[in-house]
Amino acid sequence: MDKEQEQMVEETGENEVQDEVQDTPEQESGQELSPEELGRLLEDARNKADEHWDQVVRTRAELDNLKKRHQRELENAHKYGLEKFVGELLGVWDSLEMGYEAAKENHDVEKLLEGTELTLKMLADAMNKFGVEQIDPQGQPFDPELHQAMSMVPTDDVPPNTVVQVVQKGYALNGRLVRPAMVMVSQAAQGS
Repeated sequence: MDKEQEQMVEETGENEVQDEVQDTPEQESGQELSPEELGRLLEDARNKADEHWDQVVRTRAELDNLKKRHQRELENAHKYGLEKFVGELLGVWDSLEMGYEAAKENHDVEKLLEGTELTLKMLADAMNKFGVEQIDPQGQPFDPELHQAMSMVPTDDVPPNTVVQVVQKGYALNGRLVRPAMVMVSQAAQGS
């Protein structure tokens, strides 16, 4: 507890003791208190002060415990926050390993293609489940917020500033760009 809090506790305790002493009927009537009565009032005030101090100590301990618990929960959230995501990706990993082993033993391209398609679908489903969206802007107008132009391609087939080739797809996580799509963008052909 810092000095400011201790001072507040002391002032609060003093105010309550003063209020109690002021509320005694003997003082209101103007009579002097005997030493026994003063001793009793002092003992009552000390008991109240001890009670309040115990409450302050308990409250402080509760706050410390709460702070520690929240810190632990935050650490666990950071440490294990990706647990479900990793669980989804493990199936994709297993599928890739099985496909790799199958490719070493069997050279049937059709089966390898089918396995690869299923693995890609598993990966896309896992990513979508956690808010990862693929950005594939083929044929769309160039958007510098979502796309990164690798080069300009002169062409008359599409309007200028249209994505004519996607070199690498982009990705967004819950609407926030993680990686822009790397694209080739059309420009008007020279002489047009």
